[in-house]
Amino acid sequence: MSETTGNTLRSKKPAPFVAPTAAAFQPFAMPKFEFPKFFEFPKFEMANAEMPAAFRDMAEKSLASAKTSYDQMKTAAEQATDVLEETFTTASKGASDYSLKVIEAARANTSSAFDFATALLGVKSFSEMVELSTSHARKQFEAFSEQSKELTSIVQKVATTTAEPIKDSVTKAFNKAA
Repeated sequence: MSETTGNTLRSKKPAPFVAPTAAAFQPFAMPKFEFPKFFEFPKFEMANAEMPAAFRDMAEKSLASAKTSYDQMKTAAEQATDVLEETFTTASKGASDYSLKVIEAARANTSSAFDFATALLGVKSFSEMVELSTSHARKQFEAFSEQSKELTSIVQKVATTTAEPIKDSVTKAFNKAA
């Protein structure tokens, strides 16, 4: 048998990697697509064309009219925004006043209920309890009536002060349009 030594066998280096070309992946070449010549778009040259003076005057008047309309619309939008801001401020203040009045009424009613319960604990007879209950019911009904009037007054005031700027704004807009 033949003996092989390290000198006789040589190790082979692997061949370097070569990326395949695009042609290797395209066995059939596709022709490049082009539009036929009859689809060519015409070329308009406006540099040599002269506009008639009447057309130019009409374009300038239209542009001036559009600018005037834009300015009027911008002013109207700013006024509407101001009215809405004022209305929102008035409405939020009114809602705050209403909420405070409701809290005040709830506090008064709760205090009255605790006073009634305390007085009820000191009752010695059934007739005294009936008299105390009747008196408390009458006082609560009167307090409820008064609280309802105050809350209604606040709501009416808020409604009129909130609607007034809107009404004035709409009236002005209709007067300008007329």
